[in-house]
Amino acid sequence: MRHKSFAAMECPTARTLDQVGEWWSLLIVRDALHGLTRFDEFQQSMGISPNSLTRRLKELCDNGLLERRAYQDNPPRYEYRLTERGRDLQPVVEAIAVWGRKHVTKGKGAVRLVDTESGELADPVLVDRKSGREINTDNFHYTATKNAHSTKKARLPGA
Repeated sequence: MRHKSFAAMECPTARTLDQVGEWWSLLIVRDALHGLTRFDEFQQSMGISPNSLTRRLKELCDNGLLERRAYQDNPPRYEYRLTERGRDLQPVVEAIAVWGRKHVTKGKGAVRLVDTESGELADPVLVDRKSGREINTDNFHYTATKNAHSTKKARLPGA
């Protein structure tokens, strides 16, 4: 079942959720980041029904996050590869995983991100590109722009 569309909203969070906000869709992106490319691999990894997987793969391709490529002609078989747009979701997917390991699974998880050069486990945090400081509620705050909803303009500094 599709949720309400957020496509008409100005909010980048809402518009992103409109394209990748379905649980299965983010799990497909996660698995593609882990190197899975084929329908049966996604299905086995997630235990998703073929109909649901077909629908989600089509949506991700239509939204430019995955690219469908033939790898076999007879019978026709396809693989699904992340586009640049899809790969740009890695920090989002990893941030969710970091939060889950901290607050839900208490450090457990079957796949971890490691540094390609050193082999060390990564400890991802979101940092500001300009200052290099960790983005958190102590170091940064939100400000409303002129396009913000009136309830946010009343609560946040700015505009």
